[in-house]
Amino acid sequence: MNQGLLNLVDQPHLADALTIFRLTLHVLAATVWVGGQFVVAGLLPTIRGLGDGAPQKIARAFGRLSWPAYWLLVATGVWNYLAIAHGSATSSWNAVFGIKMVTVLVAGLGAYLHTRASTPRARGIYAGVGTLASIAALVLGVALAG
Repeated sequence: MNQGLLNLVDQPHLADALTIFRLTLHVLAATVWVGGQFVVAGLLPTIRGLGDGAPQKIARAFGRLSWPAYWLLVATGVWNYLAIAHGSATSSWNAVFGIKMVTVLVAGLGAYLHTRASTPRARGIYAGVGTLASIAALVLGVALAG
């Protein structure tokens, strides 16, 4: 391989302990927030069969886990942002970062409105908005990691 090309590619390296801790918290929170939405959606037919109040009880229980995960995602996201070298960020990276921040806010708003909706139709719409925005934020986060 051309030696000049090798210099253009970052050499793989291990992260330092603080970076490992920060990113582990961020990914763990994402698994609860995003992954939990898929788990609950997949279990919903079974949950409905458990009785009239079961979906609401499960939703409240999931909320006790998912909302702290959401806020941990926000906090570690800020920490991630502060940990980068801003002078080396490209304009496309900054644009994707801005879009990701919007999707994070839409995800939280969609989930919040889902918990406040009074009709099945509205709950479904807000759940869809929150879930799609959560997936978009996850994908954009992977893109930002380089």
